[in-house]
Amino acid sequence: VVRFRKQLEGLPFHIHRPEGAFFLWLWFEGLPVSSEELYRRLKARGVLVVPGHHCFFGLEEDWPHRHECIRVSYVQDEETVRRGIAVIADEVRRVFANSG
Repeated sequence: VVRFRKQLEGLPFHIHRPEGAFFLWLWFEGLPVSSEELYRRLKARGVLVVPGHHCFFGLEEDWPHRHECIRVSYVQDEETVRRGIAVIADEVRRVFANSG
């Protein structure tokens, strides 16, 4: 969590409180692209995440929050996680920088 906070500093993000799992939820409030688009961009750079909308099934309404979240696993070696966080931070900065 500390690494995410450091790398994502200055971005509109929230980390959902971890509850003992091996993944974190990152919420990029006001994300200018969908979590699916962010997933595609990250995948092209060698980082796999789960777009948030896949995990909000059963909701009647199209809640915008579900398109602003990604689920990130941190069950890799320390260097792989560090590089992945850096790529996520860089790509999210690019998305926000190119949005307006």
